[in-house]
Amino acid sequence: MPRASFDTPCRIAIEQSEEHFHAHVELAGDIAIHPGDRVRVHGAPIRVAFGQSVVHDRTATVTRAGPLLRAWTRFVAYFDLAELYEVSFTPRKIS
Repeated sequence: MPRASFDTPCRIAIEQSEEHFHAHVELAGDIAIHPGDRVRVHGAPIRVAFGQSVVHDRTATVTRAGPLLRAWTRFVAYFDLAELYEVSFTPRKIS
């Protein structure tokens, strides 16, 4: 079953410093991304030296998930979230 996809402009903001380490992609027109959707940003890899931040304008392809993939993604995400419950931040040593 073919999935709907379209191209849209996007802005990439990347920072690597002591205060921040992030990469954000903003799609033009406030396009909503739903579970199972895919976003592929086109262009060469961006390299950022430590202590710098850059902003690039690129094109992205958004591929919409069908109803079955969307439901499967939501179902599987529940179990991925449940793995976080196994983490403990107690200061004592586990014996």
